[in-house]
Amino acid sequence: MGERVFEGLKVIDCASFIAGPAAATVMSDFGAEVIKIEPPGSGDPYRRRATPSLGPGLKGNPGFVLDGRNKKSLALDLRSPAGQAVLRRLVGQADVFITNYPPPVRRRLGITYEELAPLSERLIYASFSGYGEAGPEADKPGFDATAWWARTGLMHLVRAGEEATPARSLPGMGDHPSAMATYGAIVTALYQRERTGKGGYVGSSLLANGLWANGCSVQAALCGEKVVPQPPRERGLNALRVHYRCRDGHWLLLSIAPDEWRWEKFKECLGASALSEPRFATHGGREANAHELIAILDEIFATKDFAEWRSILDAAGIIFGIVSKMEDIAEDPQMLASEALVPFTDGTMTVNSPLWIKGQEKVQPRRAPNVGEHSEKVLRAAGYSDAEIRALRTDGVIG
Repeated sequence: MGERVFEGLKVIDCASFIAGPAAATVMSDFGAEVIKIEPPGSGDPYRRRATPSLGPGLKGNPGFVLDGRNKKSLALDLRSPAGQAVLRRLVGQADVFITNYPPPVRRRLGITYEELAPLSERLIYASFSGYGEAGPEADKPGFDATAWWARTGLMHLVRAGEEATPARSLPGMGDHPSAMATYGAIVTALYQRERTGKGGYVGSSLLANGLWANGCSVQAALCGEKVVPQPPRERGLNALRVHYRCRDGHWLLLSIAPDEWRWEKFKECLGASALSEPRFATHGGREANAHELIAILDEIFATKDFAEWRSILDAAGIIFGIVSKMEDIAEDPQMLASEALVPFTDGTMTVNSPLWIKGQEKVQPRRAPNVGEHSEKVLRAAGYSDAEIRALRTDGVIG
């Protein structure tokens, strides 16, 4: 295998929680050296959701196991002038600097674009924020639950009717897609650097990514349409695009296009005479009688286990999906065969970054580092002597 695409690239991950660090994780998968800057002691606050059983060598929050993999940890006190001086030396030798600290924190720590860009004309400064970098809320911190999920209309729409309570998002649900936007911005800037020799200032935000994720509904509203939450499942507008419970308790989700030939194949699969009633003979009839059709399909799907329905529907080429439970995922043969799940070096499984390049073998994931595990190694590589490193440690600048 040839050199990995980001081999020799040095990335400074001066961020916390998920979206910024996860963008650096994707770069590490393709060979980049990623140095994670975190406070001495407890480190990135994202580490602190402790879980007792993560397997050998894996400690702390399982989310950090995913987003901290492959990195070197430098525990550095950026509140001190000496710590800021260390960071500035590292940045001067780096290709990419990633941060998602709010602008007031960046100014306080001396890590704004204006302060770091002069250190290297080839530096790509990647900024991630909650609400963007202009406007009345530019300085406001945001999490994916608040800025990506709630603010952008997703929380309002993803529920079973307007009378239902808005649903809460899952951990990292907006952060991980947003990380891919940040990764895309960085890679675009790297391409620009190849053409011009100059670095640049790129970024993304939770707000922008949430609007993009909800783009179909947002655009409809911008075009003057009234957009409302989907109705409860039993009152769905299309019986062939809702989910049904099988005999064993598993749910499957149908996604059948309105072509008449697909309806005929679907009817054959189920073999129920009620589906041949004239009121269901056309797409318009099935929509007009969707509630009744859903009730009939509920009874039919409840007669067999999911595995039986899977075999029947797959054989007919019907598009559907299992509504997976968390315990299903680790044994999902498609996720394993397609390498959507991959092993750490110790055999524990993790989630792969969601892209591949033909001819490029990704780095096999290595466990997330302990806080400050690589402090001395990183500083030696940056040109610090052992005496200088001892002094920095004695002064509490590194941990």
